[in-house]
Amino acid sequence: MLRTITPAVRFLTSRLLILVAALFGLATVALCPAHAADTFPSHTIRILVPYAAGGPSDTAARLVADPLGKQLGTTVYVDNRGGAGGLIGTEQFLKDEPDGYTILLGAIGPFAVIPAGKQVSYDVGRDFIPLGCIWFAGQAIVASPKMPAKTIGEFIAYAKANPGKVTIGSAGIGSMSHLTIELFKREAGIDIIHVPFRSTGASLPNVLGGQVDAIVGDASVLASQVSAGKLRALAVASSERTLALPDVPTLRESGLPKAVADSWFGLVVSSKTPAPVVKKLQDALAKAQRDPAYVQALAKQKASAGALGPEAFAKLIHDDAQKWRPVIQNAGLKF
Repeated sequence: MLRTITPAVRFLTSRLLILVAALFGLATVALCPAHAADTFPSHTIRILVPYAAGGPSDTAARLVADPLGKQLGTTVYVDNRGGAGGLIGTEQFLKDEPDGYTILLGAIGPFAVIPAGKQVSYDVGRDFIPLGCIWFAGQAIVASPKMPAKTIGEFIAYAKANPGKVTIGSAGIGSMSHLTIELFKREAGIDIIHVPFRSTGASLPNVLGGQVDAIVGDASVLASQVSAGKLRALAVASSERTLALPDVPTLRESGLPKAVADSWFGLVVSSKTPAPVVKKLQDALAKAQRDPAYVQALAKQKASAGALGPEAFAKLIHDDAQKWRPVIQNAGLKF
C-alpha cells in the first residue's frame, strides 16, 4: 500500500535536488578549463594585427594563418586594427577574453620601442606569452625617383644642404621604421622631417607619387618596387646585406657603423590564457613553421621566420628592449 507524500517530505526532496544540482554545477565549472583545453579549438581563431593592411605585419600574419590553421584543424583569419604605431591594437588585445581564440601579432614597436618612450597600460614580460617569431627582416631606405639623390651619401649631402626640408615616411610613430629614421638622423647628423603613416603600405603611394622624398620600411616589402624601377634603394639598416636587396649597401658600409636596425613580428597570447591552450598553440606554430609551403612562401618574400620556438622569441623581445631603451631615452624620443 502506497504512502501519501507529505508536503514536508516534498519540500525536503526539492531542497535536496537543488543542492545536488548546485554541487554538480560547481564541479562542472571546476572542470571547465581542462575541458576547454581538451576541445580547443572548437571554432575559428583570429590573429589581431595592430597595423593597417598592406604592410609587412599584415603579410607576415597572412602567410602564417593557413599553415597554423591546418595544424589546429580550424580556420585562422587576420583582423587589422591599426593606429598609434601598433599601440592601440596591442592594448585592445588585453581586453579580449584570454581563451586563445584571439592571438596578437606582437611587433617590435609596441613590445620593445614604445614602452621606452611612453607610459603604456601593459608590461610585456608580465602580460604576454610568446608563441614564436614569424618575420625577421632588415629595414631599407628608399627614395622617390623625383629625389635628386641616387646614393645614401648623396641623400645625406642633399639633406645637409637643405636642412628641415627633406621628408621621410615611416609606418607610424614608434614603429621600427620610425626608430630607424631617428637612428639614421642621429648617426648621419642630418635634419629631416619625419612623416608618420599608418603602415608601410600606406606610405608607399606617397613616395611613389613624390609627396614624400623617401620612406623606410622592410626591405622584403619594398624590393618589388625597387626591382620595377619605381623606387630607388639607397641603403639597408640591417647588420648585413639583405637577400631582398643584395646589391644595396648597408648603412654600416656607408660609414654609419651604429645605424643597425632589424624588424620582427611574432605571435603572442595573454599570460592569462590556460596553459594547455598555450602549449597547443606553441606546438602548432612550431609545426606550421616547418610546413614546406610556408617556408617557400616566406622565401618568396625574401624574409625569414627568425629563430624558431617561444624561448628564442622571448629572448629576442627582451634583448631588443634592452638595446633600444637607452637609444630612445638618450635621444629624448617621446611617442
